[in-house]
Amino acid sequence: MGRYVIGDVHGCAKALRSLHMALKLGSNDEVVFLGDYVDRGPNSKDVIEQLINLSQCCRVIALRGNHEVMLQAVVTHGSDDSIWMRSGGKATVVSYGGSITKIPSAHLEFFHGLRRCHETEQEIFVHAMYDPQQSIAAQSDELTYWTHLPHPLPVAHTSGKRVYVGHTPQPRGEVLWRAHLVGVDTYCFGGGYLSAVDLETGVVTQSDRHGHIRRVPIERAWHALARWKGWLRGK
Repeated sequence: MGRYVIGDVHGCAKALRSLHMALKLGSNDEVVFLGDYVDRGPNSKDVIEQLINLSQCCRVIALRGNHEVMLQAVVTHGSDDSIWMRSGGKATVVSYGGSITKIPSAHLEFFHGLRRCHETEQEIFVHAMYDPQQSIAAQSDELTYWTHLPHPLPVAHTSGKRVYVGHTPQPRGEVLWRAHLVGVDTYCFGGGYLSAVDLETGVVTQSDRHGHIRRVPIERAWHALARWKGWLRGK
C-alpha cells in the first residue's frame, strides 16, 4: 500500500496526469490532496475530472483550499465574483466553457464533498496553516484556508503529529522540510512543480506543468525522514 500527499494543483492537468502515471496508483494506495485544485492554471475542469476518476481506482482524501472556498461562494451562494476573478478564477471559468452554469453536477458534488482537514495517528493534513495549541478540527477558517506560513515558522503542533500543508508556494519548487512541518505547495502553475510526497519513505516525485517528471534524490528524502523520526523519539 502506498500513501502519498500531493500539493496545490491549480489547474495543472498535465502535471497531475503525469504524477498519477509515475506513481502507478492502484486500489491499495491512498492519496491526500491538500486543496487548491482550480484557478490560475490552464485546465481546472480536467483536474477535477481526473480527481473524480482517480477516486474510482484508489482512496482519495481531498481537502478544501481557499480557491475552492471562493468558487463555492460564487457558484453555490451567489457571492460577488470580483475577488475570485482577480485570484485566478477567470481561468477556471474559461476551462468550463466560459460560464459557471456549465460546471457539471458531478463536479459540484466533488466540491461539496471536500474535507476541512484530515488526521491520522501520526499526521495532520490541512490546506494552509495551524495554531499549534488548538486541535486541528477547532481551527478558524482564516488559519485553515487563508493564512500563509509565517517567518519564523510555527512550532510543532501540541499533538506531536507532523503537519502537512499547501497554500504557501515554495519559489524554488522544492518541498519545505522541517521535523514537524512539511510544505507541499511547490508552485506548479508558476514554473515550479506539482509534488507528491511518499508518506512512508519521504521520497518526492514531481511533475512540471508540462508533465515532465523528476524525482528528488533519495538521499535528501531519507535525511529529512531520519530527522523527523529522531524528533518523534525525543517526544
